[in-house]
Amino acid sequence: MKYMSILEVLLVFKLVLYVNGGRPCASMSFGDSSVVCVCNTTYCDTLDPLRMPAKGSYILYESSKSGKRLESTTGPFIKSIQDSGLKFTFNVDKKYQQIKGFGGAVTDSATVNILSLTKEAQENLLRSYFSEDGIEYNVIRVPMASCDFSLHVYTYADSPDDFDLKNFSLAKEDVEMKIPLIQRAISMSKRPISLFASPWTSPAWMKTNEDVSGKGTLKGAAGDKYHKTWANYFVSMLSASKVFQANIQFFSALDGVISVLSDMKAARYINGIAVHWYMDEFAPAGITLSTTHKLFPEYYLFATEACTGFLLYGKGVQLGSWERGNQYSEDIIKDLNNYVTGWTDWNIALDLKGGPTWVENYVDSPVIVDTAKDTFYKQPMFYHLAHFSKFIPEGSQHVGLDSPEKSKLETVAFLRPDGAATLVVLNQAHADVKFVIWDPEVGYINAVSHADSIQTYVWRRS
Repeated sequence: MKYMSILEVLLVFKLVLYVNGGRPCASMSFGDSSVVCVCNTTYCDTLDPLRMPAKGSYILYESSKSGKRLESTTGPFIKSIQDSGLKFTFNVDKKYQQIKGFGGAVTDSATVNILSLTKEAQENLLRSYFSEDGIEYNVIRVPMASCDFSLHVYTYADSPDDFDLKNFSLAKEDVEMKIPLIQRAISMSKRPISLFASPWTSPAWMKTNEDVSGKGTLKGAAGDKYHKTWANYFVSMLSASKVFQANIQFFSALDGVISVLSDMKAARYINGIAVHWYMDEFAPAGITLSTTHKLFPEYYLFATEACTGFLLYGKGVQLGSWERGNQYSEDIIKDLNNYVTGWTDWNIALDLKGGPTWVENYVDSPVIVDTAKDTFYKQPMFYHLAHFSKFIPEGSQHVGLDSPEKSKLETVAFLRPDGAATLVVLNQAHADVKFVIWDPEVGYINAVSHADSIQTYVWRRS
């Protein structure tokens, strides 16, 4: 009788899983607090398309510091409980903001890293982000010209005093790299993908310091030739980018939200307010975001950039850092609980150093590319993001989640467009926490949030 080796058994196991559904994480430790999932030309972990369980059952997805990556289980609702302890009540009578989506930025650096892989590995990376067997991003940020995550500095109008923008043109990085890559992402997505564009700088000749970096501002005053040219720069970019065959929105973070939105003439041209996460530690969301929403409820809030590894301590890439995943989820939950309608990561892929970047501003990313091995690593941050992007589609509505007592768990709940419920639970503590979910329409779930884990619960309500 011929016996299979352990390797052969593992290969058969993976093949069976792939035939029947998603592929599991091929985990690897680089010595940090958790693991990465390794992907290459021939293998990458995938997810089953979400299939709603019958009413009366729920499906749970869990990732953990111990190594779980979106592992799914199903279970039944029960009609009654003896001692509930910590209980969360799903409350659709409390309705808040609708969700626009989740995604990341296709920077020059991200594109360089992705295109450094062979075609098959590129496909696996893009599918991981945008396909139904991936985490289904539906938002892409497109930098207008170069940014700090480019190989060199350029704008679309570098000819001095070109107020008529006669020499305006997209760059090679757009035409040959970013646009084709974005088109590939759009083609593999079952969800409509929204694009938004934002500039890192205006052309140097338009700025007071005549430099693309530094603390210069736009020359002149509102209504003059500099400001009109800058406005036409945006229009020209939209016109030149028709190849996207999609709607592009323009975002610019507002320095003086109150002064701008209090101006009737200026406010009519604004639909939303972009926020970044870099000062969240010093500016609590309940003060900044909720206050802004209450002052200007007709304008939506959208988180347009975040990354870890930007501080002097712990700068750059940390392969396998579970804590950096926690930072993402904690921020997303706080934002969503304070009227933010979506959340966008920064570079969707960087190299092992956290670049390339012409200013050597190395940071971390959910996906790290190892060009020499034709391999990429999916970080814990990637899976933390997945617990939101995969299960909270555009059009979902933030609803109430009532609890009579405080807990260490961080939570947020949604009613999906298909009528199903979604609940995300983050446990940053090093101990399990028992709790109960009660949906008056369905019943109770006896649940356990495992130590150092994030969970997403999904169930039908009708």
